[in-house]
Amino acid sequence: MSRISEAFEHGPALIPYITAGDPSPEATAGYVEALVAGGADIVELGLPFSEPIADGPTIQNAITRALEAGMTPDRFFDLVRGLDIDVPLVVMTYYNLILSYGDGVDEFAAAAADAGLDGLIIPDLPVEESDPLRAACDQHGLDLIFIVAPTTRGERLERIMAQVSGFVYVQARLGTTGARGDVSGQTHDALARLEEYSIPKAVGFGVSEGEHAREIISAGADGVVAGSVFVEAIEAGGNVEASLEGIAAELKAGARSGIEMAEPEGK
Repeated sequence: MSRISEAFEHGPALIPYITAGDPSPEATAGYVEALVAGGADIVELGLPFSEPIADGPTIQNAITRALEAGMTPDRFFDLVRGLDIDVPLVVMTYYNLILSYGDGVDEFAAAAADAGLDGLIIPDLPVEESDPLRAACDQHGLDLIFIVAPTTRGERLERIMAQVSGFVYVQARLGTTGARGDVSGQTHDALARLEEYSIPKAVGFGVSEGEHAREIISAGADGVVAGSVFVEAIEAGGNVEASLEGIAAELKAGARSGIEMAEPEGK
C-alpha cells in the first residue's frame, strides 16, 4: 500500500492544493507546514505551467505569479526536497511540461520520486495515452491519480479505473477549478458510479467551506480536495500561515462531521 492510500486509512482525508512558488518558493514551505498543522492528510502542490487549461482564474493568477517569481521544475523539486513534513505530497501539473523535462516521462518520474513526491495528477493526460507515464510511475514508486468528470462513463471510466492508483479524483462539477457556494448535485451521481471500485475517492472542484466537506463525505466520498479557497488566502496576504491553517482546520472538521452523518442510526 502506498503512502497516499494509507492516508485514507484513518478517516476522511483532507487534500489542500496550493501553487508552488506563489508568491515565492521560499514562502511555499511555510504554507505547506501550515496546511499540515491545520489537518491536511495529503498536500497537492501545483507545478506551474503556462497553459493551465483545467484551472479557473484564481489558480491561473497564482500560476502566473509563481512563474514570474522564477518557479521551474528543478526549483520545484528542490522545494519539495527541502520540506520537513510527514504527509504524502502530490504534484499537479500538465503533460507537455513532463514530456519536455529532460528525456521525458521517465526522467520526470525519477526526479519526482527522488525529491520525495508520492504521486502525480495530470489533468490533460488522456487515459488512452497514459501507458508510458503509468510505467514510469510504477518503476519509481509513484501513484498516478486520474480525474473522473461528471460525464465520465462506460468504457472510458473502466479504462481510467484500471490505470489509477492512490486515489481517484472525483470532479464535482463541469468546468474549471474555483470556489463555489454549494456542492453540485453531480457529486452524488459521480460517487454512485464509482461505488463498485475499492480505491479511495476524493471530491474536488468548488470545495471551500466546512459544510461542503461535510456533505461530500456524507455522500460517500473518502476525502475532499480544495484549492482556490487556499490560493485566495495567499493572494489576500496578511498572516497567510494562520489563514491557511484555519481554513484547513474548518474543512477537516467538516469532513469528520460528514462521517457521523453517514453512519446509520444506532451505530
